[in-house]
Amino acid sequence: MQLYKWEEIEEEPITDLLTRRYISGEQITLARFFLKKGCFVEAHSHENEQMSTVITGALKFVVDGNTIIVRAGETLRIPPFSAHSAEALEDTDALDVFSPVRSDWIEGRDAYLRG
Repeated sequence: MQLYKWEEIEEEPITDLLTRRYISGEQITLARFFLKKGCFVEAHSHENEQMSTVITGALKFVVDGNTIIVRAGETLRIPPFSAHSAEALEDTDALDVFSPVRSDWIEGRDAYLRG
C-alpha cells in the first residue's frame, strides 16, 4: 500500500501549454494533465487502453477519425492502438488512466507530447 498526494508529485512541464504529473503502479499509470486553452496533442497511438476524465474544462478528441468533445464530469474510453489527438477548448484539468503501465513515459519515449 502507498499513499500519494498530487501536490507532492513533481509537475513536469511538457510544453508551454501542457504539464503532467503521474503515478505508475504494477499494471496501471494514473496521470494528471493540465492543458491551457489551445494546447494540441498530435495524433498518436499506443498499446495502452486509456480512460480520460475531464475534471474541469473541455477537450476535443479525434479518435480513429471520429470527433467527440469531452466536458467536465465526462470520461472517454480510448481502446488500445487507436489513433487519437486532443485539443484543449478551455483551460483543462484531466485525469487519465492507462493500462498497462506507460513504459514509454518512464523510458523517455514520449516525443509526440512535446510537439
